Amino acid sequence: MKSQHCPISFDLEITARCDNDCRHCYICKSPDDSSSRAKEQSPNEIMHIAGQAVSMGAHWCNITGGEPLLREDFSKVYIGLKRMGLLVSLFTNACLIRGEHIELFKKYPPRDVEVTVYGITKETYERVTRRPGSYDAFLRGLNLLLENGIKVRLKAMELRSNVHELPQIADFCRARTKDYFRFDPLLHLRLDRDPVRNEVIKSERLSPEEIVAIERADTERFNALEKGCDKLIRPEKCDQQCNHLFHCGTGAGSFVLGCDGRFRLCSSLFHPDCTYDLRKGTLADAWREFVPNVRDMRSDRAEFLDTCRTCPIINLCLWCPAHAYLETGELDSHVPYFCQVAYARAESIIKENSIEAKSFGLLPAGILSQQKR
Repeated sequence: MKSQHCPISFDLEITARCDNDCRHCYICKSPDDSSSRAKEQSPNEIMHIAGQAVSMGAHWCNITGGEPLLREDFSKVYIGLKRMGLLVSLFTNACLIRGEHIELFKKYPPRDVEVTVYGITKETYERVTRRPGSYDAFLRGLNLLLENGIKVRLKAMELRSNVHELPQIADFCRARTKDYFRFDPLLHLRLDRDPVRNEVIKSERLSPEEIVAIERADTERFNALEKGCDKLIRPEKCDQQCNHLFHCGTGAGSFVLGCDGRFRLCSSLFHPDCTYDLRKGTLADAWREFVPNVRDMRSDRAEFLDTCRTCPIINLCLWCPAHAYLETGELDSHVPYFCQVAYARAESIIKENSIEAKSFGLLPAGILSQQKR
């Protein structure tokens, strides 16, 4: 068994550019953005770092972006990773899938190809992507994958623009990927902090009540929440005294290689103090020296220590230091919207399963009556 101190997997962002311009996207640049293209690592640079990861124990890689298939040298990167013995997954919108990609995937099968479904009608899909013709391209690409036996996983984002189609999107996805489907309400704010784009993203966010209603209506999703309620609501956390920022698994067995060659502990963690330039150092140094330093970051900010750090329902929350940074520019800031979502979920679980919740001590005095900050 590999040591927990070795990277087992990594995400490889090979571009920030995308052929779509999705309303909710926090990172994408236009397909012809010359500045973004200039920052992208060459295939040789990517293989150099991937080789270091393999030598340290990594055996799975996920290629993502932006839209990875925009890279003209995508096949060179993909084959290079496969020839290293890596299991390779791909995140794509499927709009650029062509016959040559199918042949590539038949010869060198991916672990899976994950595709996001933004809508099942042209009107909804292209309202989200803001690219005329993207719906037909998506269907063509997805069908090519499915018809040729490529393992596909489907997912959806919960958006104001597609909320009216979410049940139909779920049916569409589950009919095509019977073993896997997920949907996500978390919309990050822009990495570049563009105020205009951020307002668009905020307009796409659903209310906490809408998020809970959607989760309750999806039996599979809500049953998972109920089943794990004793792990999701933990009153004992209120008494813990610790000022570490990170209590998640970030940096425990995986990392992200950004398209600019910067190492990150997770896909959402862009704080400059939490990234490491692999063009100037080695992966071993980043993993063995830089990661522990990030994991040891602390905060004495009262707002953080008195709210998120001691919250009994943090596991139901969208909050983490990485998400807080994208929202506020600070790792230890409280985000009211995230808090409201967490309390709405907690109330829903306890209301549905109140007898069991009480028997497990999940209703400490005042947990639901305290102020939803």
